[in-house]
Amino acid sequence: MTARWNVGAVLLDMDGTLLDTEKIYFESLVAALDAHGYGDDATTLCHAMVGLPGPACEAMLVDRYGARFPLAEINRAYIANRDRFMEAGLPLKPGTLELLDGLAAADCPMAIVTSSSRRNAERNLSLAGIRARFDTVLTLDDVTRGKPSPDLYLLAAARLGHAPEACVAVEDSNHGVAASHAAGAITIMVPDMTPPTDEARARCAAVLPDLGAVLAMLREHGAFDR
Repeated sequence: MTARWNVGAVLLDMDGTLLDTEKIYFESLVAALDAHGYGDDATTLCHAMVGLPGPACEAMLVDRYGARFPLAEINRAYIANRDRFMEAGLPLKPGTLELLDGLAAADCPMAIVTSSSRRNAERNLSLAGIRARFDTVLTLDDVTRGKPSPDLYLLAAARLGHAPEACVAVEDSNHGVAASHAAGAITIMVPDMTPPTDEARARCAAVLPDLGAVLAMLREHGAFDR
């Protein structure tokens, strides 16, 4: 028999999990680095940044290229590239609406738990047309330490009134998995830009191909049984 999960809430990462934005961020930064003569290992470096908050990514760039790295210029180029990509709107990941509809139908509390800033989270959720679905949105601005620290997930569980162990977290990145697992949440990974490491896979209750499969697994484990 399938083990029953006593689920009080579902905590959802945003970029790369619900929104198909990680490729936009990745391509925008690679193009900015390449345009300024830093393209040799940009792809590998940018892959390592997936799932990390902006300040951590900036620190990686300075650490890699040195104190004379033109961070402000790269940031301006990155933002210009990103905004150009986003002019047509933000696409959702496959199964996003199916999952959100299923959670709403089951009256299951849910929250966004993202490494993005408040400003970026509000913009992205609005551009994607799903901001109104969430009463609770936790961002990097709400904590001192972003992912892979568990702080965001601990705060989200507390805001929704449940122990972290009674929450399912859905993540796309290895850094995000580390954060939700450290908080004690039941973690499901739906990989986006990067495949799961062996360590991340061991931290997950499941690694699934899309969000429709997440909804099916929640139902299979009786997560919505009241």
